[in-house]
Amino acid sequence: MIGEAMGRIEKIFPDIHISSKRQIISMRNRVIHGYDKIDNEIIWGAIVRHLPKLKDEIDTLLD
Repeated sequence: MIGEAMGRIEKIFPDIHISSKRQIISMRNRVIHGYDKIDNEIIWGAIVRHLPKLKDEIDTLLD
């Protein structure tokens, strides 16, 4: 869901700065289209390391 939403945000508001916007969209595409074997550890690592920063950036944009 996050990757799909980020893709839409990029199309509608391309000037909004979210530090990992392209990486989020790319990961969504790999997962949804199954380009590679999906490694659960990589997905979980991305969630644990990057989701808190994304949340902070979104909170800042909403303020």
